[in-house]
Amino acid sequence: MSDTLPPSTETPEDARRATAPPSLNVQTIALTLISVAIVILLLQFMQPVLLPLVLAGLLFYALDRPVDWLQRQRVPRVIGAAVMMLMVISSCGALAYSLQGQALTVIDQLPTGARRLAAVLRKQPGGEPGAVEKMQQAADALQETEKRATRPGVTRVQIEEKFEASTFVWSTSVGLASAANQVVMVLFLTYFMLLSDELFKRKLVEIVGTLSQKKATVNVLEDIAGQIEQFLLLQILTSAAVAVATGAALWGMGLQQAALWGLLAGIFNSIPYYGPLLVTAGLSTVGFLQFGTIGMTVAVAGVSLFITTLEGFVLTPTLVSRASSMNQVAVFGGLLFWSWVWGIWGMLLAVPMMMVIKVICDHVEPLQPVGHLLGE
Repeated sequence: MSDTLPPSTETPEDARRATAPPSLNVQTIALTLISVAIVILLLQFMQPVLLPLVLAGLLFYALDRPVDWLQRQRVPRVIGAAVMMLMVISSCGALAYSLQGQALTVIDQLPTGARRLAAVLRKQPGGEPGAVEKMQQAADALQETEKRATRPGVTRVQIEEKFEASTFVWSTSVGLASAANQVVMVLFLTYFMLLSDELFKRKLVEIVGTLSQKKATVNVLEDIAGQIEQFLLLQILTSAAVAVATGAALWGMGLQQAALWGLLAGIFNSIPYYGPLLVTAGLSTVGFLQFGTIGMTVAVAGVSLFITTLEGFVLTPTLVSRASSMNQVAVFGGLLFWSWVWGIWGMLLAVPMMMVIKVICDHVEPLQPVGHLLGE
């Protein structure tokens, strides 16, 4: 009786995998890394173009629901979008106008505060030299050594650049004009996005292929809109709470320009984890420059640290992680990456950018492992 072998169950796909060269996976990984590096370089190089688009997109999601509500109330979308944009512009203008006096006062006090801070760091009477004085002594020693090392008969020439007020005014004016142009472009882009809300959604659905892909595109757009709108609402509420609480506490302690410092505390506190440290350090410096005592400096720092810790380390991470379904490690990693790519703007926009990436990864099958790593 002859032995018979069982029929083979190997499929053509298995055969192709078995005969594939081992270097294929290495080439795929290398191409992926190169593609990621190119994308990062493009993000850094195209920041002047991409940043207004991102800001306009966030402002669009913040105003889309109110404009939709006005449209359901039979208000034309052109008028509803214009009304919401005017409300935003007028609110920001009124806030800036009300705080301009305090801002100008702070600017006038900067030289005095710098001199007071430098005096503290200098040598105290009967004590050891301070940090500034040690650095100055080291610089003088290096300069003296350089003079001694100059060969005899060689004249040492030192070129001094003259400060020109016209050049400074021109460069400052160009910078302000560029910033104003960016703001105007963001406002116009937001307005046109509000007008073309359904148009772009419909076009994105039309250009995809199969019915399942169309459904996936709709789900991605709806998830992005819902999560960003929820995040923006929570961020505005928490930042406003920090601004009001900090301003009221500083005013009660007698700190000058308390409303301005409260507003800045609310803005910087929108940066996860790192924002509370910036707020505490900045307010402690302001308190020391005004009061000049360690006790009041500690008190100002303690109040700001308590408010920002309560909101920044307890409330905001919990609400943001729930709104974006991301773990806190992913949020902090995104903060590090986007701050490296776009600086201070990257720190402020890190969470919404990570939310968009998370939603896209969840709905695109090859990227679902990345979405799983970012999730809770």
